[in-house]
Parts: sequence; C-alpha cells; structure tokens
Amino acid sequence: MQIAKALTVAAVLIASPALAEDEVIYSDDLVSQCVNLAETEVEMRACAGVSAQACQNASDYGSTTIGLQECSALETKFWDSWLNRTYRELQARAKAADAEAVDDPRANGEIAESLRDMQRVWINFRDATCEFEANQYQGGTIAGPVYAGCRLWMTADQAIYLDHSWPTY
Repeated sequence: MQIAKALTVAAVLIASPALAEDEVIYSDDLVSQCVNLAETEVEMRACAGVSAQACQNASDYGSTTIGLQECSALETKFWDSWLNRTYRELQARAKAADAEAVDDPRANGEIAESLRDMQRVWINFRDATCEFEANQYQGGTIAGPVYAGCRLWMTADQAIYLDHSWPTY
C-alpha cells in the first residue's frame, strides 16, 4: 500500500530531530503526501497527526507544552482549510439540489439547511468533547496539548467525513 510507504517516510522524518531550539519546525508536506496517497477514508484518517508529530519531534521546543500545542494547531489549520473548502462546495451542491427539486413533491428541499445545521452542531460537539478531554487533567500542563490534539483529530475526521458524504450514483 502507498499509505504504508508514506507513513514509513513520516516515521523516518519524525525520528530525525532538527536543531531549532525555540521554535516549531512545521510543514504540511507529510500530511498532504499521506492524504494524496490514501485510497480509502480509513487510510486518510491515518494521516491525521503525521505533520504535527513530525513537528513535535523536529526540535526540543516542539516537545514542550507550548510546542505540542503549536504543532497540533498548525496541522489543525490544514484540516480546517480542507473542511471549510469542502463545506462550501457541499453547500453549493445542496442549494442546487434543493432548487432543482423545488417542484418535486417527494423532495423536502432541506439539504442545504440540514448541512448547515449539522455543521453547527458538530462545532459545538467538537468544542465540548475537547473541553471534556482537557478537563480530565484538572488544569495540568498536559491539558492544553490534549485539547489541541483533540481539535486536530476531530477536525481531520470531519473534513474527511464531509469530503465523502455526498452520494455518488
């Protein structure tokens, strides 16, 4: 599988620390390559976190509390961008489908509205889930990285879900 090759490359890069001491060293390249090689949703989900992990291992700073959070937040931006782009595309398709079905008595004309409502609920669910995960550490220093990691994983998962949610007939 190509995905296994990408993860092997990621493992080598993760194991090779750089010399920066006070900044994170981050690139979207590993996650982008991994996603491009993925053939299934499961393989895509395995890509979540590969760039953040490489970032965290690229310098001593990346493995600090702040560095862990920064690395996760940077990869979250990658997934959030994908999620937002996909959402906009789906919303346009949904509005077109609703308009096309306006005279069909079987259609409810609510695809765009239900997509919007689902995404709003998901945002609240993501935030509450990550807050719950972080709160389990009672304010300890790991709470911030746990919250950031949760947002990364949940955002990646939702981006992939949206990307594969429109039926193809």
